Amino acid sequence: MSRECEFLVIGGGIAGVSCAESLAICRPTASILLLTESSIVKSVTNLVPVARYLHKFDVRERDVSEMGAIIETLVDQLDHINSKEHWIRTIKGVVIKYRYLCLCTGGVPKLFCGQVLDPCAFGIRDTDSVLYLQRKLAAAKDVLILGNGGIASELAYELKDVNVHWVVKDAHISATFVDPGAAEFFQLARSELDAQDSSPVTAIKRMRYGEVLPKEQTNKHGAALGPDWHRTFELSGAAGGADKRLPKIYYKSRIYSTLELPDEAGYEVQLQHEDGSKEQLTCDFIVSATGVSPNTFYSCDSKLKLSEDGGILVDEMMRTNLEDVYAAGDVCTANWPAAMHWFQMRLWTQARQMGSMAGRSMAAASEGETVYQDFCFELFGHVTKLFGYPVVLLGRFNGQDLGQDYEILVRCTRNKEYIKFVLQKGRLRGAILIGDTDLAETCENLILNGIDLEPYGDDILNPDIDIEDYFD
Repeated sequence: MSRECEFLVIGGGIAGVSCAESLAICRPTASILLLTESSIVKSVTNLVPVARYLHKFDVRERDVSEMGAIIETLVDQLDHINSKEHWIRTIKGVVIKYRYLCLCTGGVPKLFCGQVLDPCAFGIRDTDSVLYLQRKLAAAKDVLILGNGGIASELAYELKDVNVHWVVKDAHISATFVDPGAAEFFQLARSELDAQDSSPVTAIKRMRYGEVLPKEQTNKHGAALGPDWHRTFELSGAAGGADKRLPKIYYKSRIYSTLELPDEAGYEVQLQHEDGSKEQLTCDFIVSATGVSPNTFYSCDSKLKLSEDGGILVDEMMRTNLEDVYAAGDVCTANWPAAMHWFQMRLWTQARQMGSMAGRSMAAASEGETVYQDFCFELFGHVTKLFGYPVVLLGRFNGQDLGQDYEILVRCTRNKEYIKFVLQKGRLRGAILIGDTDLAETCENLILNGIDLEPYGDDILNPDIDIEDYFD
C-alpha cells in the first residue's frame, strides 16, 4: 500500500493538529495528511486572549473524521523515515511519499522503575492511561503518587475516597511551576476550603531568592491530556468515608524499593528520605508522574540530531538537520539563541505555538517565501489551573537562568491571590499570578518594555494602588 501527499504530519496531539490546521489555512489547496496512532486527536478550542500575546484555551478530543475535508487522516504508527527519498513506512506497512514532513510524536512517560510496563506502576499521559487508572481505582484504598509536576499535583488533590501518599523529591509541592510561597498558598487554601475569612490579610515581602527549578516535561503513545483533564473523569477509590482526603506528603523522598505482597494484597514500598532514613508503607499501586522522554522510537535512514535530553534539535523555523523534515512539540528541543524572556518548557501552550510555527514555516518553504519566527517566542507565557485557581506564568517566573542576581516581590492574600514579581536591576523579568489578579497584560507589557520599576519600590504591589491602571 502506498499514498502520496505534499505535507505529512505525524502525531495527533496538540502540536500535530495545530501544525495541520496552520497548513490548511496557509495552503488550503495542498494535500495534507495527518498520521495518528489513535482515532481520537486533540485540538485547541475556546482560544481566549489573556494579554496581548498570551492566550488560554481548552483542549477538546475529537474523532479523526471531524478533521474536515482539507486534512486527510490515517490511523497508524510511524516505523521508518527515508528522508533522502522523501517517504515513510508505517507499522502496518503503508508507504507514504511526502514533500514536507513534520514530526510531532510527543513523548513517553518516564517511570521511576525504568520500565514502560510494570505491574506495580504506570504513567498518566493520555486518555487510555486515565481510563486504566479509573479501573484500578475502583478497588483501591491506598494510592502512591510519585512526581511533582502538573499531573501529580492535580491527581493528589482530585482523587476521592482513597488514601493518597504523595512522594516528592523537592521541599515543596508543585515545584515544576511554583515557588515554596505559592505552594504554601495552595496547601492552606485546600486545607481551609470551609473557612470564610471576611477580612483577608494582605502581606508584601521582598527577599533575595536563588532557586532555579527544574523544567517540566509532559508527553506517551497517545496524545497528551491537556489542561483540566481531570474535570471529565470520575476518579474515586474504594476506601469510603470522606469524599476527598488531603494527601499525606513525603518531602525530599524517593522510592527505594518495592515488593509485591501475596494474594494480590498490593505492594510494600520503602521510601528513602533526604537524611538517609527509610519509611515503609503499603499501597494498591503507584502512579509514576515523573515527566516524559521525547518519543523518537522510530528508525531513520539518516541520523536525526538529538539534544542531551533526547529531543530532536530544531532551528527557529522548526527545521531538523534533515532536508524538508520539521519537528514540533514535546519531541523537539529548541536549538536557537533564546530570547531574553523565553525558554522551552514542554507544555500544551508551547506545543500549540511550535506546531503552528512549523505549519507556517512548511507552507512558506513550499512556496519559496520567507517567514519570521512568531512573537510568542519572545516571551514565555503559560495559563493553567492548579488546585482550582487560575495560574499565569510569565517570563523567568522562577528566576530560571538568572543565577543569584535577582530579587522577588510577593503579595499574598489568603485564599484569594498570590502574586510574585521577579525583578533584576529594577526590571520585571518574570511573574507568577495566582487567582483573579487581572495583571497578566500589565506584567506582559512591563517585561517586554523593560520599564525601570526601582522608583516605585514595594508600592508596585501595594493593594491600594491599581498598577494595571497606572501603567495602562
